[in-house]
Amino acid sequence: MEPEKFKLSDILYGIVIPLLLVLLIAVLAIYVNPGGQFHVLGYEGVGGTIAIIFTQGFAQMIVLGVPLALGLLWNKWAGGAAGFIMGGTYYLASAGLYNGYYAYLGYIYPNDPIYHNFYGDLSMLFYMVNAIIIGYMAGALNNKSTNFKRMVGAGLTSAIITAVIQVFMNYNFALDFAGASSSSVLKWAPRMMAHGLWTTLEGEVTASSIAYGFTLAFVPSIALGVIVPIIAKVMTWYGLQPGRHQ
Repeated sequence: MEPEKFKLSDILYGIVIPLLLVLLIAVLAIYVNPGGQFHVLGYEGVGGTIAIIFTQGFAQMIVLGVPLALGLLWNKWAGGAAGFIMGGTYYLASAGLYNGYYAYLGYIYPNDPIYHNFYGDLSMLFYMVNAIIIGYMAGALNNKSTNFKRMVGAGLTSAIITAVIQVFMNYNFALDFAGASSSSVLKWAPRMMAHGLWTTLEGEVTASSIAYGFTLAFVPSIALGVIVPIIAKVMTWYGLQPGRHQ
């Protein structure tokens, strides 16, 4: 069969769109990310919350969204396999990134030992586990159905369950800087930061602190559980379902 002739649309899909994605990622990393060079939205408050959602939250939505989509459109095995690849890559990259971030604390507190090997952080490893689970679970619950309500139900169920698992792991098993004694050091420990997500700066649990923690921990997952099924459903209208031709 003769291959299709070159079209201008090939430039759009092959060059323009990938470069736009590169530009978007660069802008988010440099100008929006709280750890970026310019962090125009700041570290704290509403601006900091928005920045976290659009950077770390967005990255996690992509890592979980791809296996979720494949689970809905194809089957549980495809979703789980995609989760292993996406989640495994995210785990390795994030652990290395945070090792670099937290190594800086060794210069600030040279006399207080800090354990910061994020490759051994069980809560970090569960980003890979949850990526596998969300793809497998969505695929099993949906079972190749194209019914929109069932797709949303499968997407929301798997997204919320994995969000609960991740919050539990962060709260109980994230690194606690074993051996550190200074309160100034301990406040940077991932486990203490996970606890602080649900409290005020004074350590009190209030309605506003719970709302803040819920927003960061669950709103992106709820959005993921709705947005991905919508995208998957639209893809079925155009016959873009892997394996459907078999």
